[in-house]
Amino acid sequence: MFEKGMKIGIYGSSFDPVTNVHLWTASTVAHRKKLDYVIFLPSSNKRLDKQVQTQNKHRVEMLKLAIDNNPKFILDDYELDVLPGDHYTYYTMEYFKETFPDADFYFIMGADLLVDIGKGEWRLAEELISRNKFIVMARNGIDILSTISKSPILRNHDDGRFQLLDKGLAMEISSTYIRQEFAMGGEPQYLLPGSCYEYIKNNDLYQKVVH
Repeated sequence: MFEKGMKIGIYGSSFDPVTNVHLWTASTVAHRKKLDYVIFLPSSNKRLDKQVQTQNKHRVEMLKLAIDNNPKFILDDYELDVLPGDHYTYYTMEYFKETFPDADFYFIMGADLLVDIGKGEWRLAEELISRNKFIVMARNGIDILSTISKSPILRNHDDGRFQLLDKGLAMEISSTYIRQEFAMGGEPQYLLPGSCYEYIKNNDLYQKVVH
């Protein structure tokens, strides 16, 4: 599927639901880092660090609707079917590299996640860092260079594998906020793709606040 030398970004999140900022972020990263494709990877509901409220089938369907008109965006539900313990990011990246050995993969993440990895809070953190490349998006209040320098895991692999990106506009829309708005009778219509908004309304999703 991917020709030799293609640059592919792996963009993982719960996407519960996908927001306009998810799409804007993926588009900005693809344009600025010259990626050929961005793979949207809905995270497993087996993960303890990401609370998922909606059934997998709904999250997948909303992603399909959201990215339908962008040929650079691809949906892959790999993590939804793996066994518990195999859903860690290290294994996910190994899967893509083994499946498409000619492509050049980058894991897309926010600087807040880099902080967690640097502290060793992710499973197989050192293996993940040593075997992969990353596009790290700036977050307010986080000094990425300082984060790297203060972590032995990160600084000992600071050989260009961390590509830093500041989107230039600090715009964040949390999926949690959108879920709360739906549950409390709010109107988040313009915070997510119109097709996803209609899907949520038609399927009566996010009817209650789940903490």
